[in-house]
Amino acid sequence: MKDTLNVLLSRLRMKQLQLLIALDDHTSLHKAAGAMSMTQSAASKALQELESMFEAPLFERSKSGMIPNQFGHCVIRYARLLATDLAALCEDVAEIRSGRGGRLAIGAIMGAIPECVVPALNELHAGQPGLSIEVVEDTSARMLLQLDEGRLDLVIGRAAVAADPSKYHYRPLGDEPLSVVVGYGHPPLLRKEVKLHDLVGHRWVMYPSHMPLHALLEREMDLAGLDMPDNPISTASTFVTVALLQSSADLVSLLPTAIATLFVRQKMLRFVPVKLKSPSQTFGIVTRKGGVLPPAAEQFIGLLRGSKERLEMQLENQGARKQKTA
Repeated sequence: MKDTLNVLLSRLRMKQLQLLIALDDHTSLHKAAGAMSMTQSAASKALQELESMFEAPLFERSKSGMIPNQFGHCVIRYARLLATDLAALCEDVAEIRSGRGGRLAIGAIMGAIPECVVPALNELHAGQPGLSIEVVEDTSARMLLQLDEGRLDLVIGRAAVAADPSKYHYRPLGDEPLSVVVGYGHPPLLRKEVKLHDLVGHRWVMYPSHMPLHALLEREMDLAGLDMPDNPISTASTFVTVALLQSSADLVSLLPTAIATLFVRQKMLRFVPVKLKSPSQTFGIVTRKGGVLPPAAEQFIGLLRGSKERLEMQLENQGARKQKTA
């Protein structure tokens, strides 16, 4: 390993890593060379030099083009990280010179956005109005891949879904409770508790099978002794889910409670008093081990943890008031 490192430190050039990224994007040496403003023979030579450094082929030649093998995927991932870090370096230097903000890229699961991400972002932006902020909402698994590639600075989600959670720093933030909801046009439910059996006549709007909330609904149906609904409408979009629920009183869905509350307050949805048996899933702040966080990310993490402490204090005060009035 030491010999390989010495070879890379002495012979590796950024242009070679850019070529790898271009090959991954275009799957064609000719197109990648064109994108890099290189001749095809120069691109071929640069690739051969890289494969010589790693003592392994990085791509497989197929009818569909040049496809990275397991070594290629590994090197490309780190090439993207280096390219992203260099781009961030240039941006930070330019921002320092101009006296303006910087850039922060955040990934967040849906249920963490209203009560955790939004308040912290508002506070951060108030203090740094020149800061450029990107927020990605997706599943934890997909956002961790973007974190690995350097596309995100941090993720508010779950590290446990990764193949190797130990390569991340994880700081818990809270739980993501879920609620069953219907459109506001659905007749009000007067009962204090509704069972999943009572919703058999409804059609479900549910998450795609690769998403954790689909598996949770599947578990709830199994615990209730029910089969998964026939002919559901599948979507990962909150907007589509809410629009569908509003359009028909026969539809029902499962949403993170924090998200559902936003639409219930606007009289777009109604809560269905179904007591779910599965425990709420926890989420937290996920960052790469060994990575250097930009100052804006460090500040955002501090605001998130401060918001958590304030929320916990509010809940304690509410509990104390309830005990006094009991």
